[in-house]
Amino acid sequence: MTGPGDPPEGTPNGASGGGEDEYRSVVFDESFVRAARLQEFSADERLGEHHSPAVKTRHAWMRLGGSRQAVLLVLLIILAFGTAVYMGVRHPYKTPEPVQAQPLRSAVVPLAPTRDVPGASPEDLFAHSPAADYRIGAAGVNLPAVARTAHFSDGQIVAALTIAKDYLVRSSLDPATLTGGSVRPVRLLLDTGQLDQFDRSLAHPDDNGRHAATGWLVRFDPKYTRLADRDVRVDGTLSATELSPDALDVTADYTFVYAVRPAPGAQQDGSAGQDIGKATPGAASLVTVRRELQFRLTRDDLSDHRLEVLQSSLQAGPLACSSKPADALRPLFAGQHAGNDRPTGTDPFARDRANPSLCGELAPSAQPKPSHPIR
Repeated sequence: MTGPGDPPEGTPNGASGGGEDEYRSVVFDESFVRAARLQEFSADERLGEHHSPAVKTRHAWMRLGGSRQAVLLVLLIILAFGTAVYMGVRHPYKTPEPVQAQPLRSAVVPLAPTRDVPGASPEDLFAHSPAADYRIGAAGVNLPAVARTAHFSDGQIVAALTIAKDYLVRSSLDPATLTGGSVRPVRLLLDTGQLDQFDRSLAHPDDNGRHAATGWLVRFDPKYTRLADRDVRVDGTLSATELSPDALDVTADYTFVYAVRPAPGAQQDGSAGQDIGKATPGAASLVTVRRELQFRLTRDDLSDHRLEVLQSSLQAGPLACSSKPADALRPLFAGQHAGNDRPTGTDPFARDRANPSLCGELAPSAQPKPSHPIR
């Protein structure tokens, strides 16, 4: 049996025994520590309850001390994280999906003259045509005054108009584009969602409302046509409106006037057996192209300096109705005429074709009246 000063399970192994060991009272083994679960009441507690024992049992939670605060902090973090996850799952609003690029829809209409095409020097033709006061090249594509919208700043609108201007310049004025050269500068401005359609239109042009090469750009058949003057006359308008909180709509309506000549050795006897006459040697003629375009630019497009071409309407003359302008423009030259040419037949049962074959008449007032015509 242990004495009043002994640990509950006797003297620890290796500890010296006997009352003469003055350090015996401060030696505690593991069994003693496990048994030490009593806490003495305070003086106030003992005075208030005389019948209570002098000690009380300590609760295990009270013995945790500082660890208890750490446990509470961890529990609070877990609760907050769980609440955030739950609210994220139950959130009624979804992140808006990116706007998908729409395919281009285009129409290309040749304008046939009612009489012989006038011929003269490029300077004489321009000076005596409706394009006499037009500006030259990119200077003719001017940005309008802008004002901020509900969701776009004036700087963002200017950026959208600038991208549209770049597209017009590269697709209507770049000599390489006009003469059947590289179209990479035009391609770089297109939204990536339209690149496949653009590539197919250039590789396999078709007048089906979706894959006309001339729906994307202006180009002349280099085997048939040469530029007589690189100074293209340009006039038109640009405007921008807010289409949605995430997109801008830009419309362009521009007229481009080109001076052209036949390419050396070009076949000039008409297409499909039509008699269009011989071109006047040494004379240039004018080709007028009107382009009406609708663009869409999302916020991503503004950042990437790209755009989507949604609608394209091109009218060009003087051309023969049977000139197949979906691939490239093959104008009538000075001294030539449209003859009895008619547009290719339209089949109302062919539902796979978005556009019928169209042809218009080029008004005499649209033709130049040179002071020194070459006949």
